[in-house]
Amino acid sequence: MSLSNDQILRYSRQLILPEVGVAGQERLLRSSVLVIGAGGLGCPAALYLAAAGVGRLGIIDRETVALSNLHRQILHSTAGLGTPKSQSAKQRLGALNPEVEVVAIQGSVTSENALRLVQDYDVVLDGSDNFSTRYVVNDACVLSGKPLVYGGVVHVRGQVMTILPRRSACFRCVFPEPPAPGDIPSCQEAGVLGSTAGVLGSLMAHEALKVLLGLGEPLVNRLLVFDGHASRVREVPVRRHPSCAVCGEAPSIRELVQGEEPSCASAPPSAVAVVDVRPLRG
Repeated sequence: MSLSNDQILRYSRQLILPEVGVAGQERLLRSSVLVIGAGGLGCPAALYLAAAGVGRLGIIDRETVALSNLHRQILHSTAGLGTPKSQSAKQRLGALNPEVEVVAIQGSVTSENALRLVQDYDVVLDGSDNFSTRYVVNDACVLSGKPLVYGGVVHVRGQVMTILPRRSACFRCVFPEPPAPGDIPSCQEAGVLGSTAGVLGSLMAHEALKVLLGLGEPLVNRLLVFDGHASRVREVPVRRHPSCAVCGEAPSIRELVQGEEPSCASAPPSAVAVVDVRPLRG
């Protein structure tokens, strides 16, 4: 692959980075990322991935654009109210960078389709809004060997972690079971500051680009926790857990099963059991 004159100009500020260069840009143009959820996290993440020149983006969401989405879901517009979010995202991303192939998927990620979906992409970003989907996506990525970037946000706080299957802690290693019902409020219940979602979604895109380019140190075995009140970031060390149900030494999960959302089962000890860190919806 060789870059056109327009591509050299479009990506010029990336091309001059020694960690990217022409070879890195060509690599991005050949790459693909699946973004799960065209919401507060998926919107900024997809924008930066498209702008960076990732060749193919899959966008999956089951909802349509609502007025209450627009303060944080920046792919969508007032004119697009009622439009399927996947289609709204495709239109906006195509306007930003028409060279990117955007695959709009209107629907949900389930145990029936998750493996097929993730197998078609190099990296998966999970910005979903429920724990059932998060565990299915994690398990599908581990079983398929696909790198996964997890992000969650609620109120003015959020989390990001990068998962390299069977080489690092996965989502189940850190959060073996979903929280008890009502333990973690949703955005509808607790609210979310739009700029907080923007910070976390941008970090997710940043992590995906690092994985695709082999650049720097991704958030592997590190859960980044963002406190928007104080604008502070801390890292919680995590590790691959030997008893993890999907990537442990004797995994019990060898195929996908759609779980109840959420489960009230008590969580066994995990790498972060001693700290006040709980998974966030998105």
